Amino acid sequence: MMQLARLLIFGFLFLSLVYVVVSLWSRSVRAAKLRSEWIGSGQPGDKESFVQGGLKEYDGSIRRKLILLVYIVPVAIVGTIIYMTNFM
Repeated sequence: MMQLARLLIFGFLFLSLVYVVVSLWSRSVRAAKLRSEWIGSGQPGDKESFVQGGLKEYDGSIRRKLILLVYIVPVAIVGTIIYMTNFM
């Protein structure tokens, strides 16, 4: 039982680290795209306010929510492997 608890704790910590890294990476990529879009559209207004407005839209987007699959997919795969190993 302790092995399962250790697997769950370290697995959660590892997946949390992966989630944070992927989330920060995705946000930085989106910010870079917004900066290039600002330059390509003739530089209307302030660059930082344009980027902040775009990132605010990004925070509510489906892409941001899809990053949560980092938690769901590995747990489902491990659960399937455990089930298949023990009951098939």
